[in-house]
Amino acid sequence: MIHTQHYHIRDVAGYINWLYFFHAWGFPTRYASIARVHACQSCWQNWTKSFPQAEQTRAEEAVRIFEDASELLDQLDETGRETHFRVALLQANSDGDDIVLPDGMVLPLLRQQKSADSCLCLSDFIRPASQGIPDQIGLFVSTVDNEVEELFLKDDYRHLLCQTLADRLAEATAECGHLMVRRELWGYAPDEHLSIEELFQERYVGKRPAVGYPSLPDQSINFILSDILDFPSLGVSLTENGAMLPHATTSGLILSHPATCHFSVGRIGRDQLQDYARRRGVSIEWIKPFLPNVE
Repeated sequence: MIHTQHYHIRDVAGYINWLYFFHAWGFPTRYASIARVHACQSCWQNWTKSFPQAEQTRAEEAVRIFEDASELLDQLDETGRETHFRVALLQANSDGDDIVLPDGMVLPLLRQQKSADSCLCLSDFIRPASQGIPDQIGLFVSTVDNEVEELFLKDDYRHLLCQTLADRLAEATAECGHLMVRRELWGYAPDEHLSIEELFQERYVGKRPAVGYPSLPDQSINFILSDILDFPSLGVSLTENGAMLPHATTSGLILSHPATCHFSVGRIGRDQLQDYARRRGVSIEWIKPFLPNVE
């Protein structure tokens, strides 16, 4: 099953993790708390005064940026611009370090080779084919309307503001889409009721590792996901190195196993590089530039 959901900006704005927005602007994480303050000048002033005297100028700057960002979100919503989420829910089983999908499709993955724990691979959280019982996996992509990143090209400040908001909106869309998957489409957590902060802390069952994350470091996986999810029909294109355009796009896997966790693949030895290239059906020379930390 492939499902596509289109969101108005107002529908996903409440799922923006402002911590990462302010990080992109060079602010320490504590300044993101402005997003939880009542939106009036009096409350913002009181919030600013809660900082030490030496930090109040910086706090005032954070207020101005947050106010401008909030106004821009309203403007984007008024113009009818949208964000988009597409997910494929597919039968799957693991076969070693591969995830086997329908119609003979295979999603090869990488395993930790040097770990003090258990040398994890994301395929460990999918039921093995040897058990003869089908499991399920989600593959997703979320993005914003193409033109959002191209707004205000002659205004450096507003252009950067729009770009950083677009990045957050793509992630917020993934958060909304993942919530819909857990409660409704896949429905493995129909009674889930978490606050926004709990969502950001990933208190839900399962995980949503994105392409480029330490557990899924091979950006060329996007070519496989695009074939399944039809990225171009959402306005998403891929560069020759697997990067997505618009930049405000994220893609990855949805896993439901309660033990699924984030981890880093880390260093990739020559033996795994050879094995991975074989499983991907490509040459070592082709795949190596996509992989970080190759020994």
